[in-house]
Amino acid sequence: MRQFKTIQNLPIGIEEAWSFLSDPRNLKTITPPYMGFDIITESLPPRMYAGMIIAYKVRPIAGVPITWVTEITHLSEPDYFVDEQRFGPYAFWHHQHHLRPIDGGTAMEDLVHFKVPGGFLGDLLSPWLVLPKLREIFDFRRRKLTELFGCL
Repeated sequence: MRQFKTIQNLPIGIEEAWSFLSDPRNLKTITPPYMGFDIITESLPPRMYAGMIIAYKVRPIAGVPITWVTEITHLSEPDYFVDEQRFGPYAFWHHQHHLRPIDGGTAMEDLVHFKVPGGFLGDLLSPWLVLPKLREIFDFRRRKLTELFGCL
């Protein structure tokens, strides 16, 4: 099992941060275009809720499409939500999204626990293939959120 953590401070209130981050339609905006991210779930509500299932197509490697299905398993507005993979590229994926008020805005913390498939070989390659890709994706998200909301 691996862990990835990132924190970004946004110069917006927690309610505005929650409103943006809990709208599943905004996921495409904060995902790098090369990922070919498309939500395939029909009739998405404007807010996530516990038990919600969201299906995506992503193209993380060489444009090959992969279906990724996640469930919002925990949610406490406006403090946090958790998405867990049900089907997809990981052997295990548990992503916690935490928001907390700070002076001048909101701290947004992501904590991801994951395991790649492939047993020993997957574990061996994870630090060189998967972790750099996660950093790249979250760096894009950081830049996009800064572009949309500014930074602290």
